Amino acid sequence: MSDQVISIIALVLVFAIATFSAVHLGALALVAAFIVGSTVADESTDDLFSGFPGDLFVVLVGVTLLFAIAKNNGTVDWLVNAAVKAVRGRIALIPWVMFLVTAMLTAVGAVTPAAVGIVAPIGLGFAVAYGINPVLMGLLIANGASAGGFSPIGVFGSITNNVVERNHLPGNPALLFSASFLFNVALCVIVFFIFGGRRLLGQRAETYKGGARPDDDAPRPDDAPPPGGQLVEAGAAPRRALAVATTTAPTTQEEPLKLDGPRALTLIGLLSLVAGALFFDLDVGLMALTITVVLSLVSPKSVTGAVDRCAWSTVLLVCGIVTYVSQMERMGTIDYLGKQVASIEAPLFGALLICLIGALVSAFASTTGMLGALIPLAVPFLLAGEVGAVGLITALAISASVVDASPFSTSGALVTANTPEDQRDFVFRRLMVWGLGIAVIGPLVTWALFVLPTSL
Repeated sequence: MSDQVISIIALVLVFAIATFSAVHLGALALVAAFIVGSTVADESTDDLFSGFPGDLFVVLVGVTLLFAIAKNNGTVDWLVNAAVKAVRGRIALIPWVMFLVTAMLTAVGAVTPAAVGIVAPIGLGFAVAYGINPVLMGLLIANGASAGGFSPIGVFGSITNNVVERNHLPGNPALLFSASFLFNVALCVIVFFIFGGRRLLGQRAETYKGGARPDDDAPRPDDAPPPGGQLVEAGAAPRRALAVATTTAPTTQEEPLKLDGPRALTLIGLLSLVAGALFFDLDVGLMALTITVVLSLVSPKSVTGAVDRCAWSTVLLVCGIVTYVSQMERMGTIDYLGKQVASIEAPLFGALLICLIGALVSAFASTTGMLGALIPLAVPFLLAGEVGAVGLITALAISASVVDASPFSTSGALVTANTPEDQRDFVFRRLMVWGLGIAVIGPLVTWALFVLPTSL
C-alpha cells in the first residue's frame, strides 16, 4: 500500500471518528499528522509544524475575539434590537431580519455556531410570540449564517480565500461572497413560501401581544408544528449542538439598549475592518487584533471574559485540518488524488462529484473542516484547465455550506435545541429532510450555475 493511500485512509478515519464520537476533529487531524509523519512520511517535528497555518490562526483568533468583545459590550444585542424595530411590526419581515442579522454577524467575523447560537434563541422567541413556523425561522437563520460567512473577513471566506491563495489558484473573493449571499437569498425565498410565509403577509405584531395566537385552536395539517410553548434549555440536543441559553418570547417591557460610547466605538471598529479588508487589502487578522487592543484600552469592561469566548474550538479545527492537508501535499497525496479525479474522462462530471462529496459530508460534519480539505484535493484537477477554478471553488463552497441547516450539523442542531419542546421533533424531522435534500439539489444547481457556463 502506497504512502499516499495510507494518508487518504487516515483522513477518512479522522472525519469518521470525529463524526461518530466526541473527539475533536482538529485534535484528531494533528494526531494523524504526527502518526503518519512519524511512521510513513519520515518527517521531523519541524517538518510537521511547517504546515501549520500561522496567518490563518491570526485571522481566526483576531476576528472571533473582536466579535466576542462586540457581544460582551452589547453591540450585537443593540444591532439585533435595532433591526427588529426597523420592520415596524410587520411579522412577515421578522424572519428576514433574523436572516440579515445572522448574515451580518458572520460577515464581520463571527463563527457560524456563535452567530446562530446568539440569533436562534431570539428568532425562535419571535416565532413563539408571533405564530411563525419554527422551521421557517430556523432555516432563515442557518442560511443567513452561510450567506454572510463568505465575506472577505468572514470565517468561511477567510478559509476559502486563504486555501486558494496558498495553492496558487485564481480567486475572486467578491464573486464568492456575492454568489453565496444571492444563492442563499434565493433559497430563503423558496423556504419562506414552502413553510408558511405567505400566511404571515399583512399581519402585524400588535395582533399577537403577549404571545397569544388566534389560530391555536384552528385545525392544522398532520405535519404542522404544534402551537406555542416557551423555549426551554435543550437537555438532549442532537450531536454537535452547543450549550444555549434559554429565551422567552420578546416583551414590550424590555428597556431598549442605547448606543453608548463603547458600542459606537465597536461599530466604528467593525466598519474599519470591513473597509480595510475590501479597499486597502490590509491583513484581516492583524487589523482585528489592533481594534481589540484599542477597545481594551478604551473600555476594559468590554474585554472581561472575551478571550475565553474566542472560538478556540474552531481555531483548533481549522488549523488541525490545514496542517494535515499540508502534510498530504508534501507527501504527494494531493497530486495523486487530483490525478485520479482528472483521469475521469468527463471533467464536468468530476467537478459535480467533488461538489456532491463536499455537500454530503458537510451535512454530517464540519463545514470549516471540509473547506480546508476539499479545495486542496481539487487543485490538480483544476490545474488541468478544463474546468474553471473560480466557478468550481464557488460551487464547492456554496454546496458545502448550504447544508448547515441539517440537524446533524452545528447550525441545524442549534436551531433544534432552541425550539420549544413540543415542536422539537417536528423541527428535527423537517430539517433532516431539508438537509438531505439540499445536499443533493444544491450541488446540482451550483454546478449548473457556476461550473457549466465556464467550461463550455
